[in-house]
Amino acid sequence: MNHPNKEKYMRLQGLIIKEFLQIRRDPSSLGIAFAMPVFLLLLFGYGVSLDAKHVPVGIVLEKISPEARSFSAAFEHSEYFVSIHFANMKLAQQALEARKISAIIRLRSNFNRQLYSHESAPIQVIVDGVDANTARLISGYIQGTWNQWLIQFAAQRGISLTQPIMLEQRIWYNSAVRSRNFLVPGLIAVIMTLIGALLTALVMAREWERGTLEALIATPVSVTEILLGKLIPYYLLGMGGMLLSIAMAVFLFQVPLLGSLWVLLITGTLFMLVALGMGLVISIAAKNQFVAGQIAIIITFLPAFIMSGFIFDIDSMPPAIQSITYLIAARYFVAILQTVFLAGNVWGIIIPNALALLFMALFFFALALRRMPRRLE
Repeated sequence: MNHPNKEKYMRLQGLIIKEFLQIRRDPSSLGIAFAMPVFLLLLFGYGVSLDAKHVPVGIVLEKISPEARSFSAAFEHSEYFVSIHFANMKLAQQALEARKISAIIRLRSNFNRQLYSHESAPIQVIVDGVDANTARLISGYIQGTWNQWLIQFAAQRGISLTQPIMLEQRIWYNSAVRSRNFLVPGLIAVIMTLIGALLTALVMAREWERGTLEALIATPVSVTEILLGKLIPYYLLGMGGMLLSIAMAVFLFQVPLLGSLWVLLITGTLFMLVALGMGLVISIAAKNQFVAGQIAIIITFLPAFIMSGFIFDIDSMPPAIQSITYLIAARYFVAILQTVFLAGNVWGIIIPNALALLFMALFFFALALRRMPRRLE
């Protein structure tokens, strides 16, 4: 009674061994699974930063006074700024136009009187707005430095400087405000998208090109066994690449992992199955390695990079684009990764996104089974 099941198991085992032998003969799959994550993590982890630090700013003191010197010293001792002093506004404006500095902080000759009288703003700030995001960061940092200096200045002199609002901010989940803590977990989803889709897209297309898939179809193995024989080895490679990426994130980039590793592995399995399923569908349709690789990059990697929330905030996108992001599997896994790494096991986020990944995995495998040829043409 168990004889048919035993035969199925042995056939599947043979297909898996065949695939591992193919991987040993052609190690490009190992490069995609292990070398590419290391390269991309090093490239983005060290090369891409949304932090604004050591920003060159020009300081113009129209009249030297202890108060003006004290305020300019606050920028000199800040990790966010590199202060450059200019004798007048004309020189500072020329430096700003030449992109040598990113902002100008001007203290007028009546700085002291305006500081104590509250008649008008005692400082003038001009920021290079070519890069809008960086400009907003610089403006916020300057405002924060100004507020902090006011508090210290008043405390040292025992005087009261009235401020309409006293802001006491608390930053949760990423208290260091390091963009790397936000980018690296999201990058893992982008890497896994590329690994899963490329691995199966290229390997199945290779079978089409060499004619070996037709030979497999002619043998007494089912389509399900063929697909499982292809998926299991590359699932293991993909999950190995994910474990390597997590290890680099935690130990190399010092990203805190507050949640459970098992949650990451389970949800990572769902996402890897989605990526592998997309690769299968692409390879079945393309039947050519070059075409399959190009399609995999265009319809999996680029949407995951741009529309998953990895770098660009989805809520800031137009409503029509936000609707399209629901079709991007990486959107759900990026939300899980950033939550598990930075906030912990927040089940209200993890479970709905994991269910979305499960649905997408079932959809792509059903589509692959439907499109897979069952006989020679």
